[in-house]
Amino acid sequence: MWRARFLFLVVFAVPAATLGQAVSSDSQTLQAPLSEVRELRQELRTSLARMQSAQILLSRLQTQQAALTRASERLNDARSKLADAQTHQKDVRNNLKRFEDALSDEQNPAQQKELRDRINHSKAELEDSTYVEQCQATEIEAEQQLRAEQDKLNTLETQLDEFVRKLGNPSEQPGRVPH
Repeated sequence: MWRARFLFLVVFAVPAATLGQAVSSDSQTLQAPLSEVRELRQELRTSLARMQSAQILLSRLQTQQAALTRASERLNDARSKLADAQTHQKDVRNNLKRFEDALSDEQNPAQQKELRDRINHSKAELEDSTYVEQCQATEIEAEQQLRAEQDKLNTLETQLDEFVRKLGNPSEQPGRVPH
């Protein structure tokens, strides 16, 4: 009888104990890869978030560069119009002087009247300098807009530089465990 119990114990109890150890051993064996998969998943999420941030930042940078280009073109147009207006004013002054010189030399009353009319017209045109003033105001506004757009671009470039610096320094990356 004692042998029967021993045989029963060997046949049923020992394999059950061994089976319990195998489950425990398998569980411990799976913990390491499972932990590593979780860590890799977290690193992948972090990398994807960084890539999205980089794409957004680059998109904003590209948009801002286009805005800066438009502001620069607007300033160039304003400067060109102002230069044209100033050249026109200079031409009017030169014509005025020429008309005044011609008036002092002219003897024919009809020609004198024609020259006086031209002189009066030229003086009125010089006094009405609103177009030049508008051009100057437009130029100042365009310069201010260009500076503002340049400041925005500089801010984005600084953010991009900081982003690149953080990519190069793994210890500053959130959620990153150095190996």
